[in-house]
Amino acid sequence: MKILGVESSCDETGLAVYDTEAGLLAQAVHTQVAMHAEYGGVVPELASRDHIRRVVPLTRQVLAEAGLALDDLDAVAYTQGPGLAGALLVGAGFANALAAARGVPAIAVHHLEGHLLSPLLAEPRPDFPFVALLVSGGHTQLMRVGGVGGYELLGETVDDAAGEAFDKTAQLLGLGYPGGPALARLAEDGEAYHFKLPRPMLHSGDLDFSFSGLKTAVLTLVKKEGIAQAAHIAAAFQAAVVDVLAGKCLAALKQTGLHRLVVAGGVGANRALRARLDAEAVQHRHRVFYPPLHLCTDNGAMIAFAGGLRLEAGLGPADGRFAVRPRWGLAELSPPA
Repeated sequence: MKILGVESSCDETGLAVYDTEAGLLAQAVHTQVAMHAEYGGVVPELASRDHIRRVVPLTRQVLAEAGLALDDLDAVAYTQGPGLAGALLVGAGFANALAAARGVPAIAVHHLEGHLLSPLLAEPRPDFPFVALLVSGGHTQLMRVGGVGGYELLGETVDDAAGEAFDKTAQLLGLGYPGGPALARLAEDGEAYHFKLPRPMLHSGDLDFSFSGLKTAVLTLVKKEGIAQAAHIAAAFQAAVVDVLAGKCLAALKQTGLHRLVVAGGVGANRALRARLDAEAVQHRHRVFYPPLHLCTDNGAMIAFAGGLRLEAGLGPADGRFAVRPRWGLAELSPPA
């Protein structure tokens, strides 16, 4: 089956064509970072309008790169949620209209399920079941994954997501928006233990996270030391986040009795986090799986891939109403009967 994937949940317009036999045929992503940087964050109305401008040209681009025509598509998968309502409506409306016009199924995909399954696009692929860390600008969750559609929430952030904390801390250090990658680069020039920062909820006895207090601690430190110490502050902040994420992942593996960990989402590209998890995996005889770096951020490939898996698992296409779900818990998805 050849599936077109449409991702428009926030500030990236992602299109891709995935073949269930041949693999990923083509993908393209347009990012709106430059447009939103002036405002210090994503402006929903601007995001929606830009998706409208990009979705058709990007569709034509990926079809041309894949050497396909619209009539060659067997299904169209799209992000139904969670995300910005207006942005989601652009992708959902386009995907359902295209599917109806071509007489093929439209498959509604959970955005986080796309991230969660994206490591299966790489080699080696993890076998089910596994523990998954979903870590991005909007989400920090630990899930037990029994199969496609079978997800159990183990723990999540009670306030800021890890990626959100990265961006807010970067703003405190004058790094602009989006600041997460810039902070990680700056941290390479600092000493992680030059300053002592808290590790919130590291020993809480559960698998939940909290990063709001860490951000406040950085604010206090910046006021005291100034941004002349920005590299050391960035390194200390990153080390604290990595300690918490790694500690909770190990606890989740122990609690579930599993030995496979999947890391997905934008923060999953962080080199310090990957190095720490890889080292812990060797020590504790676990295995860690990541998506390719270019698939860590939002993209259409993960949506096309997840859509194909759902269709093959008998989870069925959308009902044609193309309603979007801006707030939608991953654990609400039902496994195949």
